[in-house]
Amino acid sequence: MTAETTPQKTVLIAEDSSVILNLTRKILEMQKYKIVLAKNGGEVLKQLEANEVDCVLMDINIPVKDGMECTRDIRAHANPRINQLPIIAITGNANNYTMDQFRQAGVTDYLPKPLDFDALVRVVRQYVG
Repeated sequence: MTAETTPQKTVLIAEDSSVILNLTRKILEMQKYKIVLAKNGGEVLKQLEANEVDCVLMDINIPVKDGMECTRDIRAHANPRINQLPIIAITGNANNYTMDQFRQAGVTDYLPKPLDFDALVRVVRQYVG
């Protein structure tokens, strides 16, 4: 299959910082990913139900519902298209959580802030292709 016939993969970015959001979006768009945005935890499930998403980048410290709560909600969702999604946590204070706590919540992988954009692209590719 050529690049033109490969269906575009969609990444949901759940992030309240517009700077990080815009940078992350630009980096992933340059990699030909389609981007769906959620500015707070209240929008995450709505966006997942309204869009075909292949992966979630989840800021842990987002308003309304934090990323851990959103992740648990996604894992508890009735639709397997939603509850099986890879969820990559993004956090500036990963020290507040152990990898076990991330796993218990249903986090697939995590990236520390400040974001290393090479690592971001590598991790998204690992789960989405």
